[in-house]
Amino acid sequence: MPALLAYPLAALAEIAGCFTIWNWWRLGATAFWILPGACALLVFGWLLAQVDTTVAGRAFAAYGGVYIAASVMWMWLAEGQRPDRWDVIGVVVCLIGAAIILLGPRNALS
Repeated sequence: MPALLAYPLAALAEIAGCFTIWNWWRLGATAFWILPGACALLVFGWLLAQVDTTVAGRAFAAYGGVYIAASVMWMWLAEGQRPDRWDVIGVVVCLIGAAIILLGPRNALS
């Protein structure tokens, strides 16, 4: 699965899963929130495993930048807190780093 498809879907699944736990633990929602959260986190893990790369660590590291971007978007769209310029700058830097990790040419030199 191409990373451009897997990563945004994985971010949505991870944030949704984590948010259900946040709702239960911090906002007093019922424990039933944990079940859909656990399912979302399973989907998240499966999606990361679909990324076309030879090593898991590279897929996970590059995903980190996408997760940061998705978290800022969640903050804005789901929680109503508009990102400031520092949030946006941080997201851009992280996405550039993710692209370098995932798309950089590989050779024998480490």
